[in-house]
Amino acid sequence: MAAPAARRDLRRAATGGAIKRPVIALTSGEPAGVGPELCLKLADVKLNARVVAIGDRELLKGFPDIEHVALRRPRVAGKLDPANSPYVLATLDRAIAGCLKGEFDAMVTAPVQKSVINDAGIAFTGHTEYLAEHARAPHVVMMLVGGGLRVALATTHLALSDVPGAIKKNELIKTLRVIQADLQKRFRIQRPRILVAGLNPHSGEGGHFGHEDASEIAPAIAEARAAGIDASGPLPADTLFVPQRLKGADAVLAMYHDQGLPVLKYASFGEGVNVTLGLPFVRTSVDHGTALDIAGTGRADPGSLIEAVKLAIELAQPA
Repeated sequence: MAAPAARRDLRRAATGGAIKRPVIALTSGEPAGVGPELCLKLADVKLNARVVAIGDRELLKGFPDIEHVALRRPRVAGKLDPANSPYVLATLDRAIAGCLKGEFDAMVTAPVQKSVINDAGIAFTGHTEYLAEHARAPHVVMMLVGGGLRVALATTHLALSDVPGAIKKNELIKTLRVIQADLQKRFRIQRPRILVAGLNPHSGEGGHFGHEDASEIAPAIAEARAAGIDASGPLPADTLFVPQRLKGADAVLAMYHDQGLPVLKYASFGEGVNVTLGLPFVRTSVDHGTALDIAGTGRADPGSLIEAVKLAIELAQPA
């Protein structure tokens, strides 16, 4: 895989020395959380893109390029208000529409608070699912990038008790196809190598610790390999992330949220990036939540948002 700088040099040569600066939509997230102040900190970072912050102009005062969406009620830092939940979704809707129309080359999202959106009577399980529905994407995959790792998830925001029933061969095959396609298209990896975690301890221990590894995961991997996808597993999750195993791998597919993400966040917390695969446009996000306890104090670290915007710029560039 060519390094980002090498790819930029090749694009410069192909375009006579100039590269189009992408336009990035930045949604400011839950107004009571740290999202708005992270956006303002981002304004001081030199980026090779035009970044348009979408949100209330008073909340984002000082950001150089704002598309105004009005708050429903004044923001109080650290205090959630369900009345502002439609505002949060309106910022997402604007960014999605702009990406689909070609106004924006990518979108980056500051964190939202799922609970307060649901408290407002709006069914909402997360950015990933919302974007998939509104972009009419048939199958999307959450992947986090950071610390030299790319970790995708077979399931996202599910109770642990619901995970085994959601591990199905056909869904896993769809997920592996999306991972392969976006690693090739967005990350420019010609032949991605994907390691697939087992669900149960020791990948089921020959059926003694559960049946899903043998009945669902292994057949999905076999069918994916027959279709030309370089997937390996199911591999025991307790040894999957050791350096020797990861050597040469391009991504890991974990079966559930807290199987794969603790490892990645340990390796990259504060600089990790959430990427939604399978959308018709690039979307990245921070790897953390709204941090209500420090909202308004100025202590929020913009590292993850900065990395999310940088990765969106890189992925939005033409191959």
